Amino acid sequence: MRFDTEPTGYEKTILSDLQGAWYIFRQTVVDSAGFQGWKKVLFHTDEAMSWETVRNLKLMPPLVLIIRNLCSQGNAPEEVLLALNAIHELLEETLQEYPS
Repeated sequence: MRFDTEPTGYEKTILSDLQGAWYIFRQTVVDSAGFQGWKKVLFHTDEAMSWETVRNLKLMPPLVLIIRNLCSQGNAPEEVLLALNAIHELLEETLQEYPS
């Protein structure tokens, strides 16, 4: 019986950087829990990180805007906003590299 083997090398792309930025943002929100609307921010963050959204990147910018508005209205800590800005910058680069 033959088993498929796992590839030994992976090519790092801007998509992996974007994924990493989302994970950092999500953890920052969890660590800063307590600001107004933080649970809604997590909900929309999980939606932005979903396979459906990643496969159709044009769905991501509206989610970033919703998340930014929730963070602004809820007076999210500075570290949350900085992590969100990192996502925004990477998303802009990603959309240029992978136009839909």
